[in-house]
Amino acid sequence: MATLLVIPARYASTRYPGKALVEVTGATGQRKTLIRRTWDAAMQVRGIDRVLVATDDERIRDEAGGFGAEVVMTSQVCANGTERCAEAHDLLGQAFDIVVNLQGDAPLTPPWFVEALVSALEAHPTAEVATPVLRCSGRALLGFHEDRRAGRVGATTAVFGIDGQALYFSKEVIPYTTHDFPPDAETPVFHHVGVYAYRPAALAAYPRWKVGPLERLEGLEQLRFLERERPVLCVEVDAKGRQFWELNNPEDLPRIEAMLAEMGSA
Repeated sequence: MATLLVIPARYASTRYPGKALVEVTGATGQRKTLIRRTWDAAMQVRGIDRVLVATDDERIRDEAGGFGAEVVMTSQVCANGTERCAEAHDLLGQAFDIVVNLQGDAPLTPPWFVEALVSALEAHPTAEVATPVLRCSGRALLGFHEDRRAGRVGATTAVFGIDGQALYFSKEVIPYTTHDFPPDAETPVFHHVGVYAYRPAALAAYPRWKVGPLERLEGLEQLRFLERERPVLCVEVDAKGRQFWELNNPEDLPRIEAMLAEMGSA
């Protein structure tokens, strides 16, 4: 199946304007922009036929073009990464069987997370969208709660049924639990990793749907599918000892740089 990977990136991020061009220091002291590090991560994914950056900003276009990325300019009216991926796929003539959305603020995404999504769509013909979820350790869950107590919007969590179909996504920590977990223990909370694989028909329909109340309240683009009762498959992935985090807020930058240092990633 022909697979396109799109990295949607905008300059006017609500929580962190200009973050796509923020320089992130690796283990060797080398500084690379966030969009460059995300591109490097995308290039490690196997089975992808084409990779491109989709943006509406000339500064991001110039930076991405400078390190050799293919860039597609999209409209400034795209409300989120899914809409930007839909427009990019349309500009390419809708020629792909699967479109992957690797958001530009997730440079620590392991390649096997993306590969698992593509495999899941191939194995589940009724699934329209697939997205990875990562079971939280006690340490990770504590970090989620600390973010919420500090008033920071941190990670997104997911709940899903026994068949893997998503029930809800939230920026609050769900499901509710009062249990204290040891740092390395497994918990019942799943971190939603902001990567998506879409079938073309579902992706093309998405921009035509009105924003629903849940998407508006939570600020989570994937809720538009659930509010339209379109199935979203949650695919549990294994970090294999790798740390994962997204650059959501300025406070996340030192956390990501510490993870890069711990992994020895340049």
